[in-house]
Amino acid sequence: MTRLASAVGAAAMTPLALAVDIGGTKIAAGLVAPDGTLLERRRTPTPGRGPEILRAVAGLAGPLAERAAVCGIGTAGTVDPTGRIASATDLLADWAGTDVKGAAERALGLPVLVLNDCHAAGAAEARAGAARGARTALVVAIGTGVGGAVCAEGRVLTGVSGTAGSIGHLPAPADAGVRCSCGALDHVEAYASGPAIERAHRERTGQALPLAEIGRLGSPVIGEAARLMGRVLAGAANLIDPDVIVIAGGVSMLGAALLGPMEAAYRAEALPGPSAVPLRRARLGEDAGLVGAGLEALSHLAP
Repeated sequence: MTRLASAVGAAAMTPLALAVDIGGTKIAAGLVAPDGTLLERRRTPTPGRGPEILRAVAGLAGPLAERAAVCGIGTAGTVDPTGRIASATDLLADWAGTDVKGAAERALGLPVLVLNDCHAAGAAEARAGAARGARTALVVAIGTGVGGAVCAEGRVLTGVSGTAGSIGHLPAPADAGVRCSCGALDHVEAYASGPAIERAHRERTGQALPLAEIGRLGSPVIGEAARLMGRVLAGAANLIDPDVIVIAGGVSMLGAALLGPMEAAYRAEALPGPSAVPLRRARLGEDAGLVGAGLEALSHLAP
């Protein structure tokens, strides 16, 4: 787990990053040191629409800004190279098109780097977590959606449009015509995300249950989702041949019921080289987005 320092202490002599993590249900802010130590953490519920989200970020993060040299923001949605939200799902209403970088720089008075939240989590795991020291890593977050990050030598590869690593939007080996949050049909997110598993259980049994309860019941829909996810992971690994694959996100908390069949499907479908790659649980938990946003801002923006 991330080390939460009780005082700034010696870190006061080193540049700190103000880090912000904007999710579908909560916004978190904190101060991050160059070694990945999280010095402070604050939270507030995510408001309903884009302009309200920006005001919430300013109110939550503003009091920390004077202690920081730079600001890193991880957010749901695809972030273009200018720090604007190029596209977003319905999880954040009116978010697409928002100039997050410009608004945050005006509100906080700091240079700001904006990146996708899964890219931020990937950066944290690559630099200070389960993929530390790996030449190439694939970090996959399975939660309300399914996202990912491709990391090389500790740096996140964002791609020309900010879309790199979007493993949740690879086609699933299924043709049930299930619509993904992005609007396309049969992406793996539409089968393996938390809401997708809940939907599948409801359709199968007529019971509307939360994911944790579905896990306690041992519903077969978990294994079905896991096997689809494992096959997609194998395809991604066959393409990039990583040193390690890191599994993060709330759905991974289902444990062996998800990870067992997912790993079996992965190893059955991956080529001989990638089939030997270790699949590891993420280490930084819910703090990964903050830590990664802060570390990326320090590496890109700090003097």
